[in-house]
Amino acid sequence: MIVGTGNVGASIAYSMINQRTAVNELILTDINAEDAVGEALDLNDALAVAPSFMKITAGDYSDAKDCDIIIITAGAPQKPGETRMDLLNKNAKIFKEMIGKIMESGFSGIFIVVTNPMDVMTYLTWKYSGLPSERVIGSGTVLDSARLRRRVAEYLHIHPKSVHAYQVGEHGDTEFALWSSADVGGQDLKTMLQPSVLGEIEDYARNEAYSIIEKKGATYYGIGACTVHIVNCILGDEKRVLPISSYDDYAGVYNGFPTIIGRKGVIRRIEIKMSELEGIKFQKSVNALKKAIESVEDL
Repeated sequence: MIVGTGNVGASIAYSMINQRTAVNELILTDINAEDAVGEALDLNDALAVAPSFMKITAGDYSDAKDCDIIIITAGAPQKPGETRMDLLNKNAKIFKEMIGKIMESGFSGIFIVVTNPMDVMTYLTWKYSGLPSERVIGSGTVLDSARLRRRVAEYLHIHPKSVHAYQVGEHGDTEFALWSSADVGGQDLKTMLQPSVLGEIEDYARNEAYSIIEKKGATYYGIGACTVHIVNCILGDEKRVLPISSYDDYAGVYNGFPTIIGRKGVIRRIEIKMSELEGIKFQKSVNALKKAIESVEDL
């Protein structure tokens, strides 16, 4: 089920039918029920030529009971000039009511939260749902890391999939790159690119969303593809390492960090040795998330 059929929700659904996937049924729901119906009809028209076939319908929260995964994109959109954290209290109120209705249906699957500020909204979903933390995850820094790898690949003239590097922490202004463990073909990336170039790449990964929002009003294609990638890794029990937003037992918050995921959700977070500077940046990111959580008016 996809909750929210705006640009992001619709892009996730469109990306889902345009690649091989284990999804056999997709339910769309939105506060604007007619929009969900329209999206379902439009998507159905593509099934005859799509690589995957699935049942696509519009529904409501009562349909959540039998779902394996619920993807949440609903919430107030991020406007030009507005940070992800500016959305917090507006979306917290929306989530408390929405998650309550979903859980009343008897849902016992996995939540994937995409709504911004994503890490905090994932934490709130965990609190509001009462589900184990391994079954509540956020899209994390999967998209940010994709941007990071693509930028590195452009400099080195190689395929992005050959770049092993992660953007971690808050999906937002305090995220940073784990350059100390980044490599290409086993070669330390820091020996391949100058520090100034690495700094430019890290800034690009952190701020590209703002540039896109300024130009076209919203970002949705990239996160659409990344979310389906997460779904496929879960349904395929791939045990793949992705920088999703998972619960950090030490910090007590959700943040983007390399995490093994499979059919039951989170298997475990990877223990990566960070440099001293990276450790300081990570703590700064954790502190920002804790402050945001504490600012929520009604937990």
